[in-house]
Amino acid sequence: MAKIKEITIDTTTEGSELVADILYDVSSQGVGIYDTKDIVDFVKDDKTLYDISTEELLKNKVVKVKAYCEIKDEKRVLNLVRERLDNLKSNSPFNLGSLEVIVDEVDPDIWWENWKKTYKPIKAGKVVIVPNWINYEKQDDEVIIKMDPGMAFGSGQHESTRMCLSFLEELDLKDKKIVDVGTGSGILALAAVALGATNVEAYDIDDVAVDAARNNAKYNNFDKYIKIDNSNLLAKVENKFDIVLANITSEVLKMLAKDLRRYVNQNGIIIISGILTSLEDEVITVFKSLGFKVIERKNLGEWVAFKLSL
Repeated sequence: MAKIKEITIDTTTEGSELVADILYDVSSQGVGIYDTKDIVDFVKDDKTLYDISTEELLKNKVVKVKAYCEIKDEKRVLNLVRERLDNLKSNSPFNLGSLEVIVDEVDPDIWWENWKKTYKPIKAGKVVIVPNWINYEKQDDEVIIKMDPGMAFGSGQHESTRMCLSFLEELDLKDKKIVDVGTGSGILALAAVALGATNVEAYDIDDVAVDAARNNAKYNNFDKYIKIDNSNLLAKVENKFDIVLANITSEVLKMLAKDLRRYVNQNGIIIISGILTSLEDEVITVFKSLGFKVIERKNLGEWVAFKLSL
């Protein structure tokens, strides 16, 4: 494994997802959020992992967002990170903390083992996302998806992904044609199949994401139901769909809205997510101007998602 650089940014709980989104965009080796409360809960669950005082942790209000990149990419990544952090400082209504950037070299083998420890099964309704290195006993009507997100976005931890999973669970997916635009690790496409879909397409511009999505589809024996390909958003999409999934960012959603409309069947559904509450009005205004109607809105933390129809 190539040598790895760890980039740590000190922020706040309110700012952590915003900082993480910046790092997701510019780094290629994964992103993690280390919030005091999350760590305390983790320690309580498994005392063998850390010899640390929860009282000391609770005194520390700083949230650390960590990203990883190969040494050869360090300069490019840091330049982009600092540029986007400056923009975030100028536009965010939230307390972001110091946004101090710290860079360390880490042993890739140790990094990978520590990275795996941050993942636990994530339950979103009856869908349970289980890292494929964890043994998990299925309960009642749960739908299990085994995942190795690798370095791709989409482990099920992010609020935007969990809201999309919740929307999917509420829909009848049988015999529906579905496309996932910007699939990342493939999590939403996999969930669609697990919930009954048999005709799914999934696209991402990132080769790392495409590889991760294909591997996850094979691991779950879903690959015969999902076409996964490298594409710049909708560049390779040829069909119209009953359900369109777009868990991206507000800016990309606004830019893509007109094209997305072309690929939704009449009476079809589009699920959009990755939208900060502070930006939801401008995103929805764009979609409404194209004839979309809001069926339902979901909110988790600072993020919102919408189910729209034509």
